[in-house]
Amino acid sequence: MKKMKKVLSLGLAAIMTLGLTACGGDSNKTYNVGICQLVQHDALDAATKGFKDALKEKLGDKVTFDEQNAQGDSSTCPTIINSFVSKDVDLILANATAPLQSAAAATTEIPILGTSVTDYATALDISGWTGLTGRNISGTSDLAPLDEQAAMLHELFPDAKNVGLLYCSAEANSQYQIDVITPELEALGYTCTPYAFVDSNDLASVVQSAVSANDVLYIPTDNTAASSTEVINNIASEAGVPIICGEANMCRGCGVATLSINYYDIGYKTGEMAAEILAEGKDISEMEIQYAPAVTPQYNPVLCEKLNITVPDNYEALEMTAE
Repeated sequence: MKKMKKVLSLGLAAIMTLGLTACGGDSNKTYNVGICQLVQHDALDAATKGFKDALKEKLGDKVTFDEQNAQGDSSTCPTIINSFVSKDVDLILANATAPLQSAAAATTEIPILGTSVTDYATALDISGWTGLTGRNISGTSDLAPLDEQAAMLHELFPDAKNVGLLYCSAEANSQYQIDVITPELEALGYTCTPYAFVDSNDLASVVQSAVSANDVLYIPTDNTAASSTEVINNIASEAGVPIICGEANMCRGCGVATLSINYYDIGYKTGEMAAEILAEGKDISEMEIQYAPAVTPQYNPVLCEKLNITVPDNYEALEMTAE
């Protein structure tokens, strides 16, 4: 009888152990996450840091990162992504649109989270957008309200006539923003002219053309521009032409003001989503794209002083990097 009870107890313990494993997952499992970042600049760096911080906070030493940077070359992204696929990583972070597109083309099995991606429907060529991709892709968007950015430009420069729209033609996210903000600006009475550059090699000549013909420039959340702010600033500020930027880190380098999201915050949110997928088994195809919870009007105190621009009291001064 005692022997029978011992057998039953062992059996019950085994069943309970299996049940706990099934419900909570393997507590000893480790996860390898591949990170492909398009280019090194402050905004994307902040998003990657937020992502890693969130995952490390949630999973501790159970997560490792294979972090790769394409150094601004979109054609390098497929090579990086394919290396992740061949290693069978547990999840891929695509930081910016080009890495997201490469990841989407490379795998339909490995979960892919994007961040610093403006519009997923445009990036993935999805019609009838509902907020869900319906496949192994989700993530966060860096899209700020473009109508409010247009209103900011009008608030600061109501007497301007001509606005130049500066962006990289190779970035689908930038083209999307230009297409959306142009009618917003035109409705406010501005004459808008697009100035597209192919890459950093022709940027200076395009900026020179833009400042010579416009009162104000607008730059969306463009990765090539964000990594070349010194070039832009040297031309525009010397010509006395102010720039409204799509995000804060770019504004530090060449803009006078921005209505910006926080890239660390969207990266952190993406990391929380990754933890839900990896540790809790959440279905990525049912996870909606997430957006920044708030935007903040900010200004560059150095450039505003240089160009004699006064901003409203509700604008927050950007912390400037010491030279």
